[in-house]
Amino acid sequence: MNIRIPRLLVAGFSGDSGKTIASLSLLTALRQKELAIAVFKKGPDYIDAAWLSRFAGSEARNLDTYLVDPAKVRKSFLAAARRADFALIEGNRGIFDGKDAEGTHSTAELAKLLEVPVVLVVNATKATRTLAALIRGCIDFDPGVNIAGVILNRVAGRRHEKIITAALEKYCNVPVLGVIPKLDRNSALLPGRHLGLITPFEFEGESLLQQQLSQIARDYLDIDSLTALADSAVELEVEDETISSAKKPTVRVGYFKDAVFTFYYPENLEALQREGAELVPVSSLEDDVLPEIDALYIGGGFPETHAEKLVKNASLMQAVRDAVENGLPVYAECGGLIYLSRSLTWHDQRYSMAEVFPVDLVMNTRPAGHGYTLMRADRSNPFFEPGTTLKGHEFHYSTVTGRFDETATCLSVQTGFGLGQQRDGLLYKNCLACFAHLHADGAEKWAPALAANAAAYRKNVKRCKKKANKKASRPRPAIKTLRLAEITE
Repeated sequence: MNIRIPRLLVAGFSGDSGKTIASLSLLTALRQKELAIAVFKKGPDYIDAAWLSRFAGSEARNLDTYLVDPAKVRKSFLAAARRADFALIEGNRGIFDGKDAEGTHSTAELAKLLEVPVVLVVNATKATRTLAALIRGCIDFDPGVNIAGVILNRVAGRRHEKIITAALEKYCNVPVLGVIPKLDRNSALLPGRHLGLITPFEFEGESLLQQQLSQIARDYLDIDSLTALADSAVELEVEDETISSAKKPTVRVGYFKDAVFTFYYPENLEALQREGAELVPVSSLEDDVLPEIDALYIGGGFPETHAEKLVKNASLMQAVRDAVENGLPVYAECGGLIYLSRSLTWHDQRYSMAEVFPVDLVMNTRPAGHGYTLMRADRSNPFFEPGTTLKGHEFHYSTVTGRFDETATCLSVQTGFGLGQQRDGLLYKNCLACFAHLHADGAEKWAPALAANAAAYRKNVKRCKKKANKKASRPRPAIKTLRLAEITE
């Protein structure tokens, strides 16, 4: 059957064009209309997705045709958006920028996959008629992409706006749906750092930001026209929903959830739940012991900016280390790998970490690994059968100091950087840590493997407890009390 999903994709010529500010401002206005919003981020981005989630009032999902098969990406979009009043997708990089010269996995390809109208956010700094040439070029570059509107950003004044608008009307035949002026505070609305924007979990000025975004939407965006454009999107064909019965929770999977560790795809957590996992949040800053769990998942985040606080919670690091020694299944990604390393050096300061793996890391001033990865499991491990191919992504400034023992890893890096030496996947007992991030919809065997390991661990713990209780309950042989005379004989 066909269904109607009002939807827009916000794209740009490049990164830093103003896509996120425009998207958040639009979301603010839509929330004020009390609309149910489905929100998405194109590509493997955790931080922008977190900001979109915060202002949409619903969890943002990533749409990435490299990590996940395109047919499954479309299905995921439909499942999340079919009951929404408005679906907003924020693109990444430039609209035609992809993995290669053909633009594979670009925002443009996603727009065609989802048949969604595109609004280009354009940085108008020190340009007028030339912008019309660039936009005309984008329209002609791939007629299959429906570029249906433009939002001008960082406009110097009324004269600047008038010339650009006239040029777009004459040469491009696309409407201007917003004009955001060059505000002194515009570039500082969302503070950034080495991995991009600061996360909303660490941001303290949300109330002021809400006011600023609301003002941008009210004064500078044509919300009615943007809504009408979304309403004009063609109907999409969807299959009848098949509701699969969720498994009753049989294992408890802990996961670090706090201001430090925030990089989790919703689909990863949901995949674990479908496999019968009860998710148990653990704070790396506040909890001094691990709760009763059967496995541990440590996602990515910013352990470097919280290193001093993490070190102060040495009791939890010791608890994690002891749990690994006792066979607890642990899966860690990027920031989680840093947490499990022996040490991290940042700004010439060395911090002792959990010391599960005998590697020392240093934070560099430039990214060591940045982009998509392709890996192959080539050694036995608890999560991936040898021969399994894994698609992931990485964005880390940290590297291993010196050489490491390659035999202590289980993944061969075909594309990307990983740990270096064309390796990733540190392995110790039932603990595996990678710099690469995986998406559960693309690595379909990951969640079942983690849940199966958790079940095996739980069963073994129960068996050991039963054996210990049985041993403790055995009657002890009577001890004969000797008289003093018998001892001296």
